[in-house]
This record gives sequence, structure tokens and C-alpha cells, in this order.
Amino acid sequence: MVSQKITLTNGSGLHMRPAGVLAQAMAPFAADVTIVADGKEVNAKSLMAIVAAGIKCGTEVEIVATGDDEQAALDAAISLIESGLGE
Repeated sequence: MVSQKITLTNGSGLHMRPAGVLAQAMAPFAADVTIVADGKEVNAKSLMAIVAAGIKCGTEVEIVATGDDEQAALDAAISLIESGLGE
């Protein structure tokens, strides 16, 4: 298991479009990827779960990856979040 905390900086938080970008990017990885925010654990491969979590801009999230390619999955998720998830 590997994890890293990061603060969301895209202005609208994880609404439909950025959540879709993240879920789509995590899908090819064998590792389980979870977003932990405000006491909630959300499957980072599930668009609807991410949107339902209502994670807003400025929220500190922890990305947790567990499995064969966990480091690659974590690196990809952190890179996407740092880049603003396409916004």
C-alpha cells in the first residue's frame, strides 16, 4: 500500500468532468485506488462514487493505492490532480 495527501486546486472540485478524467485514468491499473476525504473512502475508478462524495476545491484528499502497480497508479493520480484534472 502506498498513499499521498494532496489538496484539490481545481475551482469546481471533483464534479462530473474532472471526476471522469480521474476515473478513466485509474481504470487501466490493477491496483485498487481509493480517495479518502472528509472521513469518506471512495473508489477512484468509479465516476459516480467520486461525484457522490462531493469533494470541493481546497479539500485535502489522500490517494491510497494497493496492488501490483500501486506506485504507478498513485503517481498517475497525483499528477492528474496537480495538473487540475483537465480544467
